Amino acid sequence: MSTTEGTGRPRRPQPDASPDVPSDSARDAATETPASKKGAGTFLALGALGVVFGDIGTSPLYALQTVFSIDHNNIKPTPVDVFGVISMVIWAITIVVSVKYVALLMRADNDGEGGILALVALLREKLRQPRRLAIAMVLGMFGAALFYGDSVITPAISVMSAIEGVVVVNPSLKQLVLPVSVAVLTVLFVVQRWGTEVVGKAFGPVMTVWFVVLAALGVPHIVRHPDILAALSPTYALAFVVEHPFTAFVAMGAVVLTITGAEALYADMGHFGARPIRTSWYAVVLPALALNYFGQGAMILHEPATIDNPFFNLAPSWATLPLVVLATLATVIASQAVISGAYSVSRQAVRLGLFPRLAVKHTSREEVGQIYLPVVNWILYFGVLLLIAVFQSSSRLATAYGLAVTGTLGLTSLLFLLLALRVWHWAMWKIVAYSAVVGLLEITFFAANLTKIVSGGWLPLLIAVVVVTLMTTWRKGAGILAERRTELEGPLDEFVDMIRTTGVPRVPGLAVFPHPNRTTTPLALRSHVTFNHVLHEHVVIVQIINENVPHIHHVDRVIVDDLGRADDGIVHVCVRVGFNDSQDIPKGLALAVGKSGELLVDIDEAHYFLSVLTVHATGTPRLRDWRARLFVWMAHNAASRTEVFHLPPERTVIMGANLDLRSSAG
Repeated sequence: MSTTEGTGRPRRPQPDASPDVPSDSARDAATETPASKKGAGTFLALGALGVVFGDIGTSPLYALQTVFSIDHNNIKPTPVDVFGVISMVIWAITIVVSVKYVALLMRADNDGEGGILALVALLREKLRQPRRLAIAMVLGMFGAALFYGDSVITPAISVMSAIEGVVVVNPSLKQLVLPVSVAVLTVLFVVQRWGTEVVGKAFGPVMTVWFVVLAALGVPHIVRHPDILAALSPTYALAFVVEHPFTAFVAMGAVVLTITGAEALYADMGHFGARPIRTSWYAVVLPALALNYFGQGAMILHEPATIDNPFFNLAPSWATLPLVVLATLATVIASQAVISGAYSVSRQAVRLGLFPRLAVKHTSREEVGQIYLPVVNWILYFGVLLLIAVFQSSSRLATAYGLAVTGTLGLTSLLFLLLALRVWHWAMWKIVAYSAVVGLLEITFFAANLTKIVSGGWLPLLIAVVVVTLMTTWRKGAGILAERRTELEGPLDEFVDMIRTTGVPRVPGLAVFPHPNRTTTPLALRSHVTFNHVLHEHVVIVQIINENVPHIHHVDRVIVDDLGRADDGIVHVCVRVGFNDSQDIPKGLALAVGKSGELLVDIDEAHYFLSVLTVHATGTPRLRDWRARLFVWMAHNAASRTEVFHLPPERTVIMGANLDLRSSAG
């Protein structure tokens, strides 16, 4: 079991002036420019444009192209089909994004944070029934697993769709699409190690220009053919469904591409706050998207030949190449947003006990959400390269994209309904209304994409199966390991009493033993006394407790327990952290100094003793042989706790024991 995990009942942190663990207002300020710190919320809205809306903002590049390229024998550039498709697009954005996410789901914040695993953490905090908690955890696992599929597909489809714009300029340039896409994506993943702080400052202005261009491209075509605005009426979507039910059903499988990235509205809420995101959505993003889709619809209706690439055909010939450059920048930003989201989801999964420890590098001193996970980064990179090699075009890749998006949408809705019903105690008519409008639409989207399983929809399902297998294997194996480890460690109070009664010799110095709980004895402490027959004058057992909240402020972070006797130099320290806080043990000890007379010591001279239990797999009745081996592989490749806990390597000692998983089955 990962020693970064712990137990403890979460509670909401109180306001604190701590510089690295900000309150809601301080956390917002950490992401603001100097002008915004003076109260100008416009700068937060500008920042939200760059990070939150990158994915959904680049959907016009490929969404309608995919709709009309599914099967030209079914979906044609006729008035019925075009008006029906555009009406479906506008109302899909309205219902799913404006109503579900902006108006409803963003109210379900976990101390300001969002995202599907943050929603699971919120349910774990509020629900008490084991069955409902289990349901929430399973839904969260599948939702997170599908998000990883989204994280692999989005960079590939976004960048490729932008580079494919050069084909409109010169069809002979088609052979450059793949190598240029690979080069752009390689640079994107390589620079992740330096963080997004510097690049992020340019995200807002670039995306502002992008949304202005989206609107500007659509307006001339709308002016020439204003009849397209009639598609605002949902009657056209309903008429399309009634007159051509199968065609409409197939079209919905691609229409869902217009709302890709909607999850980012919720997931990135902690970086900017709800109000700036809502402001950006209603004032800039929604109007720009609507104008562009109306423009594409008007052009397709009156110039059917443009359906091969309607977005780039919106622009005059002289502007196509500059538009390709701008689109590439926008898709890189969209890719950056989803990659950063994968980092956040991975860290939350570790804190929820679904993954082993992962190395986390903080790339900004001001923005706690800016992190870099090397393992996740390179897994995503090679996954993206594999997708490009297999699918080779954005239109083919779009068939795989929809299932990941619709699956995440549906699972988020299920978790939200569970929260609304059991925690918020919504009236049943509200639950029914949500299910009838939002739920029914999302089920239809999902069903339409199920038809694409053979042609590419298998990809996100495969990724989800792999991720869920890893999560369930780790969770099950960690539980088995915890039972056996408890037997080996023995009760802490009994061990401390033994130290006091036997008079073990004490030597000068401070020894720190990281340990996941207060009840058992660290293996390193037991081994240290057994083999060295001495103990340091000052002994601190440190427990990291991961709470189901994003942040724990300094005033609430540390709890010191002298284990019943204040004069023997042995204390237990609990360091409570949220899932967006660093698990820095030296900093936790610094906060604890002065809270107890036993901790009036110099922590810069401390020596750290890590307990390591080396696991071997020979099969166990409670964990199939292949899963036991998978668990051992994951355990062996977990990040070093020296790095996770920010321990000084030159003053860290590793001690422990071996364990056969078969013996843990009893």
